Amino acid sequence: MTRFVLIQTSHPGNVGSTARAMKVMGFSELVLVAPRFADVLCQEETVAMASGAADILARARIVATLDEALDGCTFACATAMTPRDFGPPLRAPRDLFAELAASDHKLALVFGSERYGMSNEDVYRCHAVLSIPTHPDYGSLNLAQAVQLLAYDWRQALGGFAVQARTPDPQLADMPAVQGLLTHLQQGLEAIDYLDPKLPGKLMPRLNQLFNRAQLTKEEVHIWRGVARAMLKTAAAAGAKTGSNSED
Repeated sequence: MTRFVLIQTSHPGNVGSTARAMKVMGFSELVLVAPRFADVLCQEETVAMASGAADILARARIVATLDEALDGCTFACATAMTPRDFGPPLRAPRDLFAELAASDHKLALVFGSERYGMSNEDVYRCHAVLSIPTHPDYGSLNLAQAVQLLAYDWRQALGGFAVQARTPDPQLADMPAVQGLLTHLQQGLEAIDYLDPKLPGKLMPRLNQLFNRAQLTKEEVHIWRGVARAMLKTAAAAGAKTGSNSED
C-alpha cells in the first residue's frame, strides 16, 4: 500500500496535478489534511488539472489531522529541503526506496503546504525525511512536481512499468523485394547516365550490401521504387524534349 498525504494544501490545481501524477504511476490513495478549501476535491481547477484522474479525486479523503492521515501506515516519509534538529534521518529517495521496496511496510509519502512546507512537529512524526537532489543553487520544486518525482522513483523501486510500443513493429522487406528494387534502381541510374551499363564497376553490389545492412522495410522499398520511377520518368521526358528540339 502507498498513500500520498498533502498537508494544508492551498492551491486546487496542485491537488488535481497530484492526482494525475499519482495515477500515471499507478497509485490511487490520496489523503488531504486540512486543505484550505473544504470542497477542493470538486473545484473546477482541481478537476481540470487532474486531467483524467477524476477517479483518484473521487476516492480521496479529507481528514483534520496528520495522525488520521497516517492511520494504518507503518512507515512515513516527510519531504523537506532541509533537515530538522533531532529529526528523522535525511535520505535520498532512491536509496531509501530500494530498502523499502524489499519490505512489507505500508508507506506514506507526506508533503507540506506550498508556502510553509512541513512543520517540525509533522516531520518528527515521520521515519525519514526525503530530499530530492536538485541543483545546489536552486532547489525549489512545485508541490505537484515533487509528487511526480517521488511517485516515479517509488514506482521504479517497485519494479516499474514496461515500455509499451506506440507503433507497430516494422515489416521487413524480403530478399526478392530488395533484389527487385535493385534492378529497378539500376534501370533508373542508367537512364540518367549515372551508371554506365558497360562499365558498372561495384556500384550495384555496394548498394546491395548497403540495403542489406539497412534491413529495409516494405515501406522503404516502396519509397525507393518511387525514386527509381522518378528517375526513369525524368530521363524519358528529357529524351522526348531533346528529340523535339532536334526536329525543330
